[in-house]
Amino acid sequence: MSLKFTAGDLTIHRIVEQETTFLPAHDMLPGLTPDVLAENRGWMKATGALDDSDTLILAFQSYVVKTPHHTILIDSCIGNDKPRPARPKWNMKTDETYLRSLASAGFSVGDIDYVMCTHLHVDHVGWNTRLENGRWVPTFPNARYVFDKAEFDYWTESNAKAEVPPFVDSVLPVVEAKRAEIVGHDFAIGDHARILPTPGHTPGHVAFAFGRGKDAAVFSGDLMHSPIQTHYPELSAKFDVDQTQAAKTRRGFLERYCDTDTLCCPAHFPSPSIGKIRRKGNGFVCETV
Repeated sequence: MSLKFTAGDLTIHRIVEQETTFLPAHDMLPGLTPDVLAENRGWMKATGALDDSDTLILAFQSYVVKTPHHTILIDSCIGNDKPRPARPKWNMKTDETYLRSLASAGFSVGDIDYVMCTHLHVDHVGWNTRLENGRWVPTFPNARYVFDKAEFDYWTESNAKAEVPPFVDSVLPVVEAKRAEIVGHDFAIGDHARILPTPGHTPGHVAFAFGRGKDAAVFSGDLMHSPIQTHYPELSAKFDVDQTQAAKTRRGFLERYCDTDTLCCPAHFPSPSIGKIRRKGNGFVCETV
């Protein structure tokens, strides 16, 4: 299984924290009919996206992108020591898998220049912080943390109504440490990293496009969770705040990158995760590379 890819002058590393069963397919994707699942069960099982009980298999991972000038981490996964009672596999984790994966790719926490979050859900911000002497401190001490303003404002408002634990333990401590950049859609890092608004999963969800002069790679976050959503872009996940908008955004994204050389790097597709978007009937496929 490859954990390292190249695209133009970029080197991309997958930092896998977990790859495991998540939710039954019909639960995760409410619009999925028994007939459509039956038609697709064979290839989904063959590619490791579905188990024998029709439960979706997802990867939970970060990407580290090495440009000629910066080392950038995209989405910081689940994290350790975080109270997540609704998800037993994530609750009060103490394993070294993530930091070991980072080290295996040749990086220390001090090497990361930017942490860029596609959105602020629990499994995309967890390693933003770590517990040190009873306090949450930024895991990546030299990094600037990039949060989309619409996304940050949405969770600030939500947290004011009822505490959102991942926001409190994995986002606000970064802001308090003055390591955060709350940015608009015109944000860029040099000529290599740009924001692509992709609302629907959350109001401020964004993808990140990388490459000099063209999109050599794009990191799509939770725009789609399972490869079956490329075949049927109208299948939104139950976690999408606006399922209609998410479906529209997903099809637009797939049309944009269809039949190009852009590497598509989704957050949750099972290994090898990365592929190129190709047209297939009325939908698409993410062909592994």
